[in-house]
Amino acid sequence: MRLMSIASGSSGNCIYIGDENTHILVDTGISKKKIDAGLSEIGLSGADIDAVLVTHEHIDHIKGLGVFARKYNAPIFATEGTIEGIKCCSSVGLIDTDLYNKIQTDIAFKIGTFTINPFKISHDANEPSAYRISNGDKTVAVATDLGKYDEYTIDNLKDLNAVVLEANHDIKMLEVGPYPYQLKKRVASDRGHLSNENTGRLLCQIANDKLECVLLGHLSKDNNYPDLAYETVKLEMELESRNNNISIPEVIVANRDIVSKVVNL
Repeated sequence: MRLMSIASGSSGNCIYIGDENTHILVDTGISKKKIDAGLSEIGLSGADIDAVLVTHEHIDHIKGLGVFARKYNAPIFATEGTIEGIKCCSSVGLIDTDLYNKIQTDIAFKIGTFTINPFKISHDANEPSAYRISNGDKTVAVATDLGKYDEYTIDNLKDLNAVVLEANHDIKMLEVGPYPYQLKKRVASDRGHLSNENTGRLLCQIANDKLECVLLGHLSKDNNYPDLAYETVKLEMELESRNNNISIPEVIVANRDIVSKVVNL
């Protein structure tokens, strides 16, 4: 099983997960051209993609969905609320209704060799979800746009081999940054995004001996720096490790414009 970020950030998100038999994308918030370029780096094309899982209908997660789905006839899996949100987004264009597959959080479904467990997240969208994906041997999860986390979130992120988790903003940078007050309030709210510190604390809750790699994603362009996200998250985990001897996985910061290294599990 392998995992790769094609793009991750406030300007666009697209994650590839696959094995020898099944290839999926989580979100298509960048152009089809960029998706194809990212897939080509691992010897794939859009025609190889078995499904697109959509987390929610915000444009940085669906920007390229219409073009990609129309070009490759790609099945789309999303909650009912997310599907309705996609249909209301005029810039995505018309998508054949037969390509939509309605899913429900906390009810698993299969795509090829993958068993996929969607679970609820707290974000200001219609019916957002994160995804836990397993091929029976390895398990990964993609959880971005988390305004907060609780025991339910932690339970869904336990016993993973790898995870894509947002580290959206530095609290101080957000406070003094260029965003208007209402937007700052929204980002920091329980239906907004996780700060670097909270991401580190969540990782302390889900760290285990099997967790090989963490991809930090969805970094804000204006309220974060890759090095700051990395150092803050690592510090939280190192402090916890001193007290409770948790295992610290490899931490990689996903770039908004550059394909990440391929995580082979």
